Amino acid sequence: MKKALSYLSLIALGSGLTVGSGYLFANPPAETRFTQTAVAAPESPDNSNIAAIPTGASTNFVTDVIDNVGPAVVRINASKTVTSQLPEEFNDPFFRRFFGGQMPTPEERVQRGTGSGFIISEDGKILTNAHVVAGADRVEVKLKDGRTLEGRVMGSDPLTDVAVIEVDADNLPVAELGDSENLRSGEWAIAIGNPLGLDNTVTTGIISGIGRNSSQIGAPDKRVDFIQTDAAINPGNSGGPLLNENGQVIGINTAIIQGAQGLGFAIPINAAQDIADQLIATGRVEHPYIGIQMVALNPQIKAEFERSTNQRLSDDTGILVARVMPNSPAAQAGLQDGDVIKRINNRDMTDPSSVQDAVEQVAVGDTLSAEVSRNGRTNDVTIRVGALPSE
Repeated sequence: MKKALSYLSLIALGSGLTVGSGYLFANPPAETRFTQTAVAAPESPDNSNIAAIPTGASTNFVTDVIDNVGPAVVRINASKTVTSQLPEEFNDPFFRRFFGGQMPTPEERVQRGTGSGFIISEDGKILTNAHVVAGADRVEVKLKDGRTLEGRVMGSDPLTDVAVIEVDADNLPVAELGDSENLRSGEWAIAIGNPLGLDNTVTTGIISGIGRNSSQIGAPDKRVDFIQTDAAINPGNSGGPLLNENGQVIGINTAIIQGAQGLGFAIPINAAQDIADQLIATGRVEHPYIGIQMVALNPQIKAEFERSTNQRLSDDTGILVARVMPNSPAAQAGLQDGDVIKRINNRDMTDPSSVQDAVEQVAVGDTLSAEVSRNGRTNDVTIRVGALPSE
C-alpha cells in the first residue's frame, strides 16, 4: 500500500502535506521536480499561439505597461539568523572535561534571500510569496526610486504561498489588480521582478495554460490552481506580478519546474486577493478541512489495498479513502478507511482534486453531502467541514 500511495495522488484533504519553509516540494517525480530555485530558459512560443497586439495599442504597448506598473514592483530582501547546534555529546559532563575551558560554542550565521513583490495600497501593503519571507527575522523592501524601507510581515499562508508585507510609507505607486477568472490560453503575459539580483527585469510571453492543479505540477501540498506561462521566470522573480496587456495584475509569479523550458507558474490574483484580505484582517487564513487521505481507485490500487489490509473492495472506480485522520470532521461523520467516495453535493468525483475542489468551495462550518460505497452498499454521509489545524 505504501508503495502505491507514494506515486499516486495521495493527499490529506485540507491538511495537505507538511509545508517546509524552504519551499522544495515533497518528493515529486524526478521529471516534474518543482522548485523556486531552478533556472529554466524560456521556450520561444509558437507564433500561431501568440496573442494579437491589443486593438488601438502602440507596437510598444509592453513599454507602456512597464512605465505604469514598474514603480509599484519592489525587491524584497529577507534574512534570518541561524544558530548551529553542537552535537549532543558536548552536553555529557564526562566528555566536556576533556575540553576544559576550550569548549566550542554555537555559531550564528545569517541566511539571506531575495524575491519580488508589488504594492497593492498607497499606505504600504505589499503582496509577495510566503516562501520569500518564510522564517525571516528581518525584511527590507527596496523601491524602484531607490528607497529602502523596513518591512513587517502582516501574515503568511504557506498552503497557498501568499504573504502580505507592510512598510511605513504613504502615497506609494500601486499596481492595479485585474481579474483572473476568465483568462484564456494565448493571452499576453508580462512578468516583472528581480531575477538573480537584476532589478526590474521584464519578460513577456503568453498564458500557456490555466487551472493547473498542484498535483499536476508536482506541488501536492499546495491548495491553489496555477496559471501556466512561458514568460521567463527565474530565481528572484518569486512574488512579482504577472500582468495582462492592459497592465493589470493577473497573478503572482511563484515557481518553475526544474529542467523544463517555458514552464512558469503564477497564483491567480483572485485567489491571492482573497487570501491577502484575510491576512490583512486577522494575520491568518482558515482553510476548509475534512481530514482524509485518498487516492483514485483503479485495479492496481484496488489489488494493493486488498493485499495490504486484507479488506475486500466491491468497487473498481471512485475515490478510495486510504486513511481517515483521527478526530477529523470525516471521522466524526463516520467515514472509514476503505470507503469509496462516489459523489459530493450531487457531483461525480473523478479524482482526488475534484474532492479537494468540492471542499474548498464551502466555508468552515458548512456541510457536505457525500455518497459513499462501503461493502457493496451505498451510504449517504453528511460531513461538517472544519478548519485546517495549524500543525
